[in-house]
Amino acid sequence: MTAPRLGLPNLGFGVGLRNVHLDHILRHGPGVDWFEIISENFIGHHGYARHALDRIRAQVPVVMHGVSMSIGSSDPLDRTYLSKLKQLAEEIEPVLISDHLCWTGVVGINAHDLLPMPLDEPTYQHVRQRVEAVQELLQRPLVLENPSSYLQFTCSPMAECDFLARLARETGCGLLLDVNNVYVSSHNHGFDPEHYIRQLPPEHIVQIHLAGPTDTGDLLIDTHDRPVPARVWQLYVLAQQCCGVDSSGDSTVSTLLEWDANIPAYPELLIELDKARQTLRGEIVAPAIDADVTPPSPSYSTPIAFQLREEHAVAP
Repeated sequence: MTAPRLGLPNLGFGVGLRNVHLDHILRHGPGVDWFEIISENFIGHHGYARHALDRIRAQVPVVMHGVSMSIGSSDPLDRTYLSKLKQLAEEIEPVLISDHLCWTGVVGINAHDLLPMPLDEPTYQHVRQRVEAVQELLQRPLVLENPSSYLQFTCSPMAECDFLARLARETGCGLLLDVNNVYVSSHNHGFDPEHYIRQLPPEHIVQIHLAGPTDTGDLLIDTHDRPVPARVWQLYVLAQQCCGVDSSGDSTVSTLLEWDANIPAYPELLIELDKARQTLRGEIVAPAIDADVTPPSPSYSTPIAFQLREEHAVAP
């Protein structure tokens, strides 16, 4: 049996909870082991989506995934936002709270994007202090995800994987390993994605993300709008192997499929999620990314304000 990861359980296989699927889930049941919500979509929200969330979380666990903490910003921590985040957590009792190793704005302006940081010692010490402050306020480990990126600072002597590994060991924070983001960034910057994954401390990895990016020719774009490509499945298997298996031979880290644009019907989404189980059994389930250059769709990897609609009737 592998050692517990920060006291957090393996939730199994889940998907992001998106509004287009709420009616189906309320009528037919979750069909997954757990859901991830975008925290900002539920802070201060008490409409139909919140009603649906309350019914759904009574059936399966949920986790909160944020896109606005801006842990790497030079601005002071937004304690108003953090207080609202904590209040939401007290209300819906998530298994964990996560966000990204990035900054999202400055001087109070939110860019609504996950922006890269210079990875050097001053930045590390800045982020470390902020992680410790957030964990003190939330009274739980913060879980940080590696973001996709499309440019790097020339003044970055640290590799992102080393930055995250040190941060996890020295603050006790958890890691959300997004293997799609590793694939995207490794393609865009020319580093070895397998080395990246092996450098992370497995005892701090508490969740894994899967998604499908868009190939524009020169860059991969983290669009979350298509099936998971073969290379991401390969990196997923490596990540699970690095984290170990339990006494029954099953994976020990929660798996989450993200799909945020061109969203398929819920049964089709579950078929894509089931590929994760098949892949861990050694089956070949997905083709490589199309060789043809595909223009990026108008989609984002930060699905904030995901068209919450109040006109829904409550499903029976």
